[in-house]
Amino acid sequence: NGMVRNKFRLQRALPTMRYLSERGAKVIIISHIGRERTETLQPVYEELTKHLPVDWGGRVDSINFAERRKLLAEGDILLAENLRQDEREENNDFGFVGLLAGLGEIYVNDAFAEAHREHASTFGVAKILPAYAGLTLLEEVTELSKALHPKHPALFLLGGAKFETKIPLAEKYLNLYEHVFIGGALANDIFKARGLEVGKSLVSDISLKDSPILNNEKLLLPIDVIVDGPHGKLIKETNQVSSEERIMDCGPKTIDMLASYIEEASAVLWNGPFGAYEEGYVKSTEQTARHIATAKAFSVVGGGDTVAAIEKLNLNDSFGFVSIGGGSTLTFLERGSTSVIDLL
Repeated sequence: NGMVRNKFRLQRALPTMRYLSERGAKVIIISHIGRERTETLQPVYEELTKHLPVDWGGRVDSINFAERRKLLAEGDILLAENLRQDEREENNDFGFVGLLAGLGEIYVNDAFAEAHREHASTFGVAKILPAYAGLTLLEEVTELSKALHPKHPALFLLGGAKFETKIPLAEKYLNLYEHVFIGGALANDIFKARGLEVGKSLVSDISLKDSPILNNEKLLLPIDVIVDGPHGKLIKETNQVSSEERIMDCGPKTIDMLASYIEEASAVLWNGPFGAYEEGYVKSTEQTARHIATAKAFSVVGGGDTVAAIEKLNLNDSFGFVSIGGGSTLTFLERGSTSVIDLL
């Protein structure tokens, strides 16, 4: 509806913009929004004007943008239109890289959420101009690095779906941490590989039958689940699911089990919800968020749905660190950096 609904990432970007503006820099902001080429940053501009002296420039290749840029004084900020409106952005097109690099003398990347994408604005420009990390990106790297070298005992909670993208992550943290809990649709893949019935539950396209993850002694899994089927919503042990049912969330015994491990941990890393979050199965995710928020452990949390749950409960300030990244957080946790960050 043309309104900024989630201001979390925008608020995290303000310190770097303010820092540069207050020190007299002429600041040009280039950014993305959404996936469709028709999406616009106009609502973001309207929100930004409440905090900073921002002018609207439109597309970077427009006459209006060129004219506005000429009028920039020290401390002024000019916001460009969504770069994804131009297909050359995602293709890291050499000509588009040159256009963007010609806008300034120094490049500052504060877009950690895009730090795993080699686009023109994140990767190409950083190869041409002197390139620096913004304050928020630096904070992301500093805080997420703590998860790579945690205090012990350490607990990793991994949820969501698409196990094919998360196998390296699970394997890495089974070596690094004392315990790794796998929930959400990811757990369905393990149940299936162990020969348990998962009915009509969401599963990945890969087989885990030969994976070392399956029988790792550090692995924790749900011990009961909420299912939906012909008889409605029921709580069942994981070995009682029928062929006509879908696993929708972790059950109460699992929530209690997780609470005990969280209480004992010195460090907790969490990525991904444990239920069909988009369908309203939020209890295990929200209860776990509350348990972590009141625990003594240093906690690091990332992932869109996970962060949304924390924001919904107004618990942001109760966690050690809440990452703005999705795929970039996973990439960093797996590799310790990204190709984009390596250029800064």
